[in-house]
Amino acid sequence: MKRVSAVTTKKRIVAVFLIGLVIFLIIDIRLGYVQFVLGDQLMGQATDSWTRNIEFEPERGRILDENGEVLAENVTAPSVVVVPRQVKEPKETAKKLAAILDISEEKALEYITRNASSVNIHPEGRKINEKQEMAIRSLNMEGIYLAKDSKRHYPYGDDLSHVLGFAGIDNQGLMGLELFYDELLNGEKGSLSFYSDAKGRRLDDLADIYTPPKDGLDLKTTINTKVQTIMERELDLVESKYDPDGAIAIAVNPKTGGVLGMTSRPNFHPENYQEVDSTIFDRNLPIWSTYEPGSTFKIITLAAALEEGVVDLTKDHYHDDGAIKVGGARLRCWKSGGHGSQNYLEVVQNSCNPGFVNLGQKLGDDKLFSYIHNFGFGKKTGIDLQGEGTGILFKPENIGPVELATTSFGQGVSVTPIQQVMAVAAAVNGGYLYKPYIADEWIDPTTSQVQQKVEPTLKKRVISPETSKEIRQALESVVAEGTGRPAYVDGYRVGGKTGTAQKVGPDGRYMENNYIVSFIGFAPANDPEIVVYVAVDNPKNTVQFGGVVAAPIVGTIIGDSLRAMDIKPQKGGLEKEYQWPEEPKVEVPDLVGLRKKELTEYMTNLSVETSGEGDYIVDQAPSPGTKVEQGSKIRIYLAKKDR
Repeated sequence: MKRVSAVTTKKRIVAVFLIGLVIFLIIDIRLGYVQFVLGDQLMGQATDSWTRNIEFEPERGRILDENGEVLAENVTAPSVVVVPRQVKEPKETAKKLAAILDISEEKALEYITRNASSVNIHPEGRKINEKQEMAIRSLNMEGIYLAKDSKRHYPYGDDLSHVLGFAGIDNQGLMGLELFYDELLNGEKGSLSFYSDAKGRRLDDLADIYTPPKDGLDLKTTINTKVQTIMERELDLVESKYDPDGAIAIAVNPKTGGVLGMTSRPNFHPENYQEVDSTIFDRNLPIWSTYEPGSTFKIITLAAALEEGVVDLTKDHYHDDGAIKVGGARLRCWKSGGHGSQNYLEVVQNSCNPGFVNLGQKLGDDKLFSYIHNFGFGKKTGIDLQGEGTGILFKPENIGPVELATTSFGQGVSVTPIQQVMAVAAAVNGGYLYKPYIADEWIDPTTSQVQQKVEPTLKKRVISPETSKEIRQALESVVAEGTGRPAYVDGYRVGGKTGTAQKVGPDGRYMENNYIVSFIGFAPANDPEIVVYVAVDNPKNTVQFGGVVAAPIVGTIIGDSLRAMDIKPQKGGLEKEYQWPEEPKVEVPDLVGLRKKELTEYMTNLSVETSGEGDYIVDQAPSPGTKVEQGSKIRIYLAKKDR
C-alpha cells in the first residue's frame, strides 16, 4: 500500500486552501460589484417587475389675452384605465363597460383580457363625459380605474381659431399657438405606481408611489379680446352680406408689433376641427395666403419717394389723362379719362395708378426694390405661428420698365397680409419695422409669477420720422378727402389706403370681375395705436372696390376698437369732404338749461323725443358735440324748473 507523505498532504491542503480563497475572493468581488455597482439597477428592475404604473397627464397651460381673459383652458375629462389581472369577472365587467362607453361587449372584453399590466381604452375611453364618469364610479368595478385627465376648451368658440389652433386627444398641440409653443404649454406627466405580485394582484400592504404631474406654463398673449370680438363680428357681417370666397382681418399695435387680433373666413371651431375639411384649418390665411396687394402697396412707393426726396406732395404736379405708356404697354388709371392735373398729394388721395408709375420711374428699380426689401417683403416676418408664406418679388435680372411700373402700384408682385400690415405699421410709427408676435408672457400657473417676458423685436429703421409724419398726413387726407372716405370715424383721426387687386387664375391670366378688395387703416393719425387690415376675396352683388367694401369695415373696426381700448376722441384732424349723395353729419347742440319752446331754432335737422313733464330741459342724449346723421332722434328730459 502506497503511503502519502506528510509533505504531500500539506501541499494538497495548501492548494485546496488557495483554491478556496480564490473562489471566495471571486464571490466576494462579485457580491461587492452587485451590491455597490449594480445594486440600483437591479433594484430598479425588481421594482419595475413588482410595480404597475398609471400615468397622469399634466394640466396644459392656459392661453390668455393681454388682460388675462381666458382664450384656451382645460376642463376635467377622466380616462378609463384597465388592469386586466385585477378583473375577477371579465364578462360581466365587459358588459357593464360596453354599455357605458358605447362599444361592443366583444371589444370591451378584448381590452379587459389583454395580456398587459394596464390598458387604455382608446379612443372610446379617453376623456369621457360627466355622465360616463358617474356611471363608472357608481359601479366600482374591480380593475377599472379613472385616471385624471382633461381636454381643451375654447370659451370664445370659433373666434381666433386659426391663431389658437387646437390640441389632440393626447393634449399635444396640433396647430396654431398650441403647436408652436407645445413644449412650454404641455408640462410633464405624473404617475401612480402600486405594487403587485407575479399574477398582477395588488399588494395592499405596500404603499403606493405618487409622482405628481408638472403643469404647463400659462401663455399671456398680445391679443385684445374686445378688438378680436369686433373683428369677428364684422367678418360675420361680410359673409352674410357679400358671400365672399374668403376674408381676412388683422390688427396690430404699431409701436411694438404685438398682434391685437387676427381672423379669417372660412373658420372652424377648435374643439370640432375634425368636422371641417383640413384645407380650412391647415391654412391661416392672414400669414399664409399670397396675392397681389393692389393699391395698398402704393404706401411703400410713397414712402420711398418721400424718403429719397424725389417729390414734393403739394408743389409738384402730375397730369393724368387716364393711362401711361411704358415699354410698349399701356397702363390705365381706374378712372376713365383720368384725373387731369393734380398735385402728388391728390395723386395719393385719388389712388392714381399713372401717377404712382411716375413716382416709380423717378426712383428707379434699384432704389424702389431696395425699399421694398427693407420693408420686409419677399421674406417671412418671423411671427410665432406655423405656416407663414414669403410672397413673390421680381428677380433683379427680370426687372424691366414694365415690371418697375406695375410694382409701383402693387401689381405683378405677391405679398402676405402680415407683411403688408407690418410694413405699413413701420411707415406710420416713425419708421420702425418690428417683428410681429403673439406670445407676450409665460406665467407659472401655481405662483402666478412671470417666468419669461417677451420684448418687442426691432428689425431695423426703414425711413425717417419726418417721412413717416408726412405719410401719416397724406394717408389721413385719403380718408378725409380721397378714396378712403368710407373709413372716416367721427371724433378720431384715421388714415389709410384702399386696395383693389385683380386675381390671377389657374391659367396665369387675370380673372374677369374677380377681385380682392382691401383697406389698411390706422389711428389716431398723429400717434397711431392700432393698424387694421381687411381684405375680402371676390365679394358678390356689389361694386368690387376697396373703398366701397373694405374701407367702411375698417372704419367700424377702428372706431369701436379705439373706444374699447379707452383711447379718447381727438380734435384737430381733417374734416371729412362729403360728396353726393353723402350728407354731412349734424353736431348735437347743448340743450340742457333751455326752455322747451326754444327747441325749434336748434333742431332744424334733428327730431326730438321728450320724457318727463315741465318746461326746462335737464338732460339729453346723445351728449352735446356728438355727430349724428341728419334726421336722427335726440332724447330730452324735462322738469318743471331748471336744475
